[in-house]
Amino acid sequence: MRILLVGAGGVGTAVTRIATRRPFFDHMVVADYDLSRAEAAVAPLDARFTAARVDAADQAAVLGLLTEHRCDVLLNATDPRFVMPLFEAALTAGADYLDMAMSMSHPHPDLPYERTGVKLGDEQFARSGAWADAGRLALVGMGVEPGLSDVFARYAADELFDEIEEIGVRDGGDLTVDGYDFAPSFSIWTTIEECLNPPLIYEQERGWFTTEPFSEPEIFDFPEGIGPVECVNVEHEEVLLVPRWIDAGRVTFKYGLGEDFIAKLRTLHELGLDRIEPVTVPTEDGPARVSPRDLVAALLPDPAGLGDRMHGKTCAGTWVKGTRDGEPREVYLYHVVDNQWSMREYGSQAVVWQTAVNPVVALELLATGRWEGSGVLGPEAFEPRPFLDLLREYGSPWGMREQ
Repeated sequence: MRILLVGAGGVGTAVTRIATRRPFFDHMVVADYDLSRAEAAVAPLDARFTAARVDAADQAAVLGLLTEHRCDVLLNATDPRFVMPLFEAALTAGADYLDMAMSMSHPHPDLPYERTGVKLGDEQFARSGAWADAGRLALVGMGVEPGLSDVFARYAADELFDEIEEIGVRDGGDLTVDGYDFAPSFSIWTTIEECLNPPLIYEQERGWFTTEPFSEPEIFDFPEGIGPVECVNVEHEEVLLVPRWIDAGRVTFKYGLGEDFIAKLRTLHELGLDRIEPVTVPTEDGPARVSPRDLVAALLPDPAGLGDRMHGKTCAGTWVKGTRDGEPREVYLYHVVDNQWSMREYGSQAVVWQTAVNPVVALELLATGRWEGSGVLGPEAFEPRPFLDLLREYGSPWGMREQ
């Protein structure tokens, strides 16, 4: 397998550090808009890695890299703005495609907190026929959330339940960062997109609908010493993916943000600093066009560089409620990463490492033929057991708790 990895930020760099320990691929081209970041990602690695520069928005340039290096698959480790050009470049090149976040949503123009507009992934699923006709696979939402959380949902449906009343992804942790009052452990650009968009909920009787941001707060008790964390509804891909393959009465995604984090996000929104569209800013050299959200991202510390200052654990998991053999059952399937461990073993902070390990596991399953398919598919479309077994082999076990 020959891989083009686009994006050498925190997650992309963690992908290389995980993949270098595995023998399943022949070559990986690591490409980024900033060539120095790509070079830094591959510098300590073996000869299977090559650095390159590419603008992820330039479909022709990405196509050229795929062709020049004879890549079989494109792994997208950029933010959601670049999903569609990378997705289309892979299809044009006759390569498979993986991402960890799907094409962007657009709220309903009149009733954003009641009805869906363009949903996450709609643009990609509209192209599923073209991918199937080409005999190529676009495996979408294959990070940790979405990704491993979806594998957990499929595993629960296959092996743990006869009927499922609700599947709820629950994400929380107890991470702190020395020296910062506000230092998101993941891309602030993506965090703003997820948290300030209308959250999505699925119900069998109603289909998909939206609510106000940060709705339905609940206290969820996370395992391995993390403890109780307040979680709220957030827009996320699992709510779009799970119902396509799994019969469940309700699907939700709730994130443990905390009151202070929510307050800061609300302030960014009220000031218009969450906007993507550039605004004109007067400068000494004349007017400049600046995206407010890009400015916020530039002012905050790079999450990839926070690992030495971070303490604690992060937990991603899927809570499932239903029946088994006529009896009620609730379980929480989860994956916990301790920042001290991930920094010691890989030099990557816990959140980006946890995101990165899952597409690498999926790539190995595809390379060895244990997973195969065509069209635009989510993780739920594949047998979960090989993935969960291989994740343990990577030295990162998952757990299950009866509720």
